[in-house]
Amino acid sequence: MKINELIQEFKIHTTNEEQSLLDKLIDVRPLHSFNHRDRFIIENLIRKALVSKIMKDKTVLVVKNDY
Repeated sequence: MKINELIQEFKIHTTNEEQSLLDKLIDVRPLHSFNHRDRFIIENLIRKALVSKIMKDKTVLVVKNDY
């Protein structure tokens, strides 16, 4: 039996603040374009695997993961 058969719906808990920032993150954006608080929230979303960090030409970019 596969894990997907056991779990019908898999949700990752996000706070209201995380969800609103995740909704605003539509395309790839540089991390430095966010304020300090938003960067902290993005780091939490990276730990939760909801956002990916991409290095390109010494610039850190963030993008929302498809789930």
